[in-house]
Amino acid sequence: MKKLTLQTTSYQHLEKGFSEWLDILGYNSMSVYNVPILIREFLYFLEQQECTHITQLTQKHYQDYYHYISTRANQRRGGGLSNNYLNKQIQALEKFYEYMMHKGVQGVPAVALKHLKLENKEITVLTQSEVKELYQVTEKNTNTLYYQALGARDRAMLSVFYSCGLRRTEGVHVTINDINWDRRILHVRKGKNYKERLIPFSHTSLKYLQEWVYDYRSILLKISKSERLFIGKGGKGLSGNSLYKRIKLLQCSVENIELQQKEIGLHTLRHSIATHLLQNGMDLQKIQRFLGHSSLESTQIYTHLLEKQNEPVILSEVEGYTHLVEKEDGTKL
Repeated sequence: MKKLTLQTTSYQHLEKGFSEWLDILGYNSMSVYNVPILIREFLYFLEQQECTHITQLTQKHYQDYYHYISTRANQRRGGGLSNNYLNKQIQALEKFYEYMMHKGVQGVPAVALKHLKLENKEITVLTQSEVKELYQVTEKNTNTLYYQALGARDRAMLSVFYSCGLRRTEGVHVTINDINWDRRILHVRKGKNYKERLIPFSHTSLKYLQEWVYDYRSILLKISKSERLFIGKGGKGLSGNSLYKRIKLLQCSVENIELQQKEIGLHTLRHSIATHLLQNGMDLQKIQRFLGHSSLESTQIYTHLLEKQNEPVILSEVEGYTHLVEKEDGTKL
């Protein structure tokens, strides 16, 4: 889709204007980049149907396009496109229609496509022992200063996504300036639905974050002046996909076969810490605030995951964990 080229000038202007409109509305950078790409595919499809002006759009064009994408093969994984992806396409069309109404385009029909029901995907939760194994494996390859830096970055990554429970996008956008070293507070500025929150972290997490920022980050930074916490070789900020690959690499490096076979990602760490907090008796509403959930209903899914956690809670076992059951002043939550 990224390589599709629109031939119709008015469509090119629509795509550009749509992207700028999303940016003005305050959508995150990933949405501003990705949603117009979905619309580009739709506009390209219209061109193939000889519909070269948006006022020629009919309900049948929506239906024909939906039939096209629902039968199109997944170019990266094979098979068909997921229901989740198809729903994203419908949501993009709905938002694009909203944009056209904002522009005052007349005679364009509203999107009348039904969203597909999503199957509940099983959530993977790591045990505290398994999280500890991921921390330990970061110490394995220390042959060169470069690999020591990667290990330090991995420990900082685990501290942010597990100990602080950040979402993937939240962790990607963390900058050094978001960390208050004296108070041990991480400021999440780009949370879901544009919400901000403050997250305390432990002395152990402080150690890992300072170790990465002050001792090793400069090895990768080189001439770049990026303020992003997680950077790659050359100093550019790491994408969510790059961080995901680091988690998978750590998983493949452990000796625990059962852990190796689990389906895990960055969000698995967030699920895991939430479950561990609940397992330790933390109030559900406090976990809700910690995770940045808008409703308690979203947090309640973790009550159903406790049955999978059979090991006893030993707070000292997991690095960067104990602060999550304490207030900033050190008293118990």
